[in-house]
Amino acid sequence: MQLDGDGQPIYGQRNVVDLPRLAELGLPFWLAGGYGTPARLGEALSMGAAGVQIGTAFALCRESGLTESNRRALRALSASGEARVYTDPLASPTGFPFKVAPLAGTLSDDEVFRRRERVCDLGFLRRVYRREDGRLGYRCPSEPVDEYLRKGGAVEDTAGRKCLCNALLANVGLAQVRADGEEASLLTVGNHLETLGPLVSGIDLAVADVAHYLCAAPEPLRVEGKGASDGE
Repeated sequence: MQLDGDGQPIYGQRNVVDLPRLAELGLPFWLAGGYGTPARLGEALSMGAAGVQIGTAFALCRESGLTESNRRALRALSASGEARVYTDPLASPTGFPFKVAPLAGTLSDDEVFRRRERVCDLGFLRRVYRREDGRLGYRCPSEPVDEYLRKGGAVEDTAGRKCLCNALLANVGLAQVRADGEEASLLTVGNHLETLGPLVSGIDLAVADVAHYLCAAPEPLRVEGKGASDGE
């Protein structure tokens, strides 16, 4: 993996899908990553896609399952025009880069991350490894460092690793409660957050609002502070 000056992964030609060849397979496919606008939806369909996958816009809708406080914070960040999504190559213990919204009070905040006591008590992302006696064991780069090293892990693998298991449950209001408070969220969104301001400003966004927007349908009925499904 190569990183730019901000520490984010650099994607190049090897990451570009050959869509004409993909379409030749004759199987339905969907495109994701920046296709959450009417223009990009039309582009995807013109290239033979069956549709698109949209994460960020629907994540901001009240039906998404994110807590109200998390949705409100993301909408405010997007509406302000100050949203700058960061692709964190270290966040996930799996090594998969995650796009993260930088929000105070979440694990994207260095102070919150440093203050959190490392614990791996859910284990959804643990990896299997072979012990010296030949039996299989489980370890996670986000667990306490001494435990990870005791299991044969490398210390460099633990640097910057977030506990996604606990953080993603906190995102949807299922945060575990510790002696010093609840687990913090880590809001993973796409770069679309940086351009959603006009769509999210002034309303409690609903799925119907996003659907109208994407399909270039007539403007849905809205009242101040509410979305389309409140009036339809």
